[in-house]
Amino acid sequence: MISLTISSAIFILIILVLNPILITQFSYSIIYPHHLTIQPNLGPIINDPNLKSKLVVKGIDFPTSMAFLGPDDILVLEKNQGTVKRILNGTILPRPLLSVNVATENERGILGIAVTKNVTRNTTYVFLYYTKSRTRNGEDVTEGKDPLCACLYRYELVGNKLVNPRLLLSLPATPGSYHTPDHLGGKILIGPDKNVYVVIGDVGGHMTTATNIKGAQQADGTGGILRITQDGNVVHGIIGNKFPLSLYYAYGIRNSFGMDFDPVTGKLWDTENGPSYGDEINLVGPGFNSGWMQVQGIWRPTGPSNFLPGNITLNPDNLQNFGGKGKYRPPEFTWYQDTGPTAIKFLNSDKLGKQYKNDMFVGDFHNGNLYHFKLNHNRTDLVLPVSLVDKVARNDSTLRPIIFGHGFGGITDIQIGPDGYLYVLSLYAGGDDCNPILPNAPCFSYNSPMEGSIFRIVPINK
Repeated sequence: MISLTISSAIFILIILVLNPILITQFSYSIIYPHHLTIQPNLGPIINDPNLKSKLVVKGIDFPTSMAFLGPDDILVLEKNQGTVKRILNGTILPRPLLSVNVATENERGILGIAVTKNVTRNTTYVFLYYTKSRTRNGEDVTEGKDPLCACLYRYELVGNKLVNPRLLLSLPATPGSYHTPDHLGGKILIGPDKNVYVVIGDVGGHMTTATNIKGAQQADGTGGILRITQDGNVVHGIIGNKFPLSLYYAYGIRNSFGMDFDPVTGKLWDTENGPSYGDEINLVGPGFNSGWMQVQGIWRPTGPSNFLPGNITLNPDNLQNFGGKGKYRPPEFTWYQDTGPTAIKFLNSDKLGKQYKNDMFVGDFHNGNLYHFKLNHNRTDLVLPVSLVDKVARNDSTLRPIIFGHGFGGITDIQIGPDGYLYVLSLYAGGDDCNPILPNAPCFSYNSPMEGSIFRIVPINK
C-alpha cells in the first residue's frame, strides 16, 4: 500500500512537471505547421541490423490505405483521385479498379478499405469508406459544395473491376462547431466475428452524446467505432438499441487513423489523435469510452477549441456512460507531443524473427517513425522501457527504445502480407515548402500532389 502511494505520488509529480512543457509544445505547433520528415536517400532505416526495408512500389498519388488480394497483389487508395489502384508484382496497373467522385478538402477523400472472401456467396467483397461528392472530385474545394455523406460501401470484385456497389452506412461529412472538414477517420476492419468495423472521428466538432457532451444532441454516428454485418445490418446494441446508437462498438473518439485486432486474444486496439497533445494507443473493449472531449491522453482539454492541455485527469467522473453500459479506460500509451499516430498492426507471423511474433507495430505521420511494442502476459498492457514507465512519451529521447524504424515520411497504413512480412504505406516523397519561417522544411498540404510508396520489411539477406 505504501509503495503504491509513493508510485502514484511520483507519477503525478512527473505529470505536473510536464504541463508547462505541453503549453510550450502547443505554441510551437501553431508557429511551425506539421511537416513530413526528410527521408533518407536509400529509404527508411530499420534499427534492427538483421532487418531492412525494401521498396515495393512508388508513384502512388497520396495513398491512404491498402489491402491484399493475394501474394504480390495489393489494392491501394488514392485520397484525392477517388481511385482504387491495383499493384501486381510491384507494378501499378494503368487502369484503376474503381474511380468514384470524392470531396477532398483537408481529411476528406477515399480513406479506408478492407477485403474479405465470402465463401457462402463465392465472391470477394471490398469495403470502401469515402466522402462522396455530387459530380466531381474536389468540388468542395473549388465550388464549396458539401459532400453527400461519409459513405461506407460494399463492392464485389469481378475480374479487374469493383461492381455492384451497396451503400451500408451514410454518416455525417459536414463539419460541426470547428467548421473544418477534419476528423473523418475512415479505417475499416473485418473482425474475428466477421463483422465490419469502421472508425469515424467527431467530424470537425460534432457535439453529441458520443463525444461526452451531456445535454447535447443525441449521437449521430460520429465520434466512435461502428460495427455492422457485411450486409449492413446492426449486430446488436452495446450502449443502446436505438439507431444510430446501436451502431457503436466504442465512442468518445476524437479521431483515429488505425485499429487492429490482437491475433492472440481477439481484442481490439486503436490509435487516437489529440488536438496538439495526448495522442493515444488504446485497448478497446465493447462499450469503450475514450473520453473525448472531457479528457485527451491524461489531460482535461481547455482553451480555444480544447487545444490546450489542462489539469491531469486520471479518473474522469463526468463522462457519458449510457446507464453504465459505456466504460472509460485510460490510454495504454500517450504522446504529449503532436505525433499523429496512424496505423496499428499486429505481426501474426515469425518471418521477422520469433522475437517479433504477435507484437504490435504503430506508425506515425509527423515524424516518420515505426514503433514496436511488446505486450504483457495477459496482453492487456504494453511492456515499456524505464524511460516510458509512466506510459507518457515526454520527448524524442524517451521514445528511442521503441522506435523500430525511421525515415518513412508520413505513414498512412501498415499491413501484413500473405508472405508474413510487414508492409508500410507512406507518403515517402513529396511535400511543399509552405513554411514561411522555415522555408526549407517540407510541409504537408492535403490538396497537393504527394507521392506515396510501399515498403516491405524483410531480413537483411532477402
